[in-house]
Amino acid sequence: MLSKKTSKNQITLPKAVMAQFGGVDYFDVSTDGERIVLRPLRESRADEVRARLADLGITERDVDDAVAWARQRS
Repeated sequence: MLSKKTSKNQITLPKAVMAQFGGVDYFDVSTDGERIVLRPLRESRADEVRARLADLGITERDVDDAVAWARQRS
């Protein structure tokens, strides 16, 4: 498969390639001097945890309070 670089340094990836990476919007880009390597970035577990906390109605302040409580000496 071929991709052509535009005058704005943009490359469109073929559908057949992108079909293997459903739901991926961002790629880590690196090079070894001869090749360009794209690695898909998926949502991190931290994002999943934040979403779950939001679903439960737990705020950042709640987490701060829980950490402060846990750090108190008995």
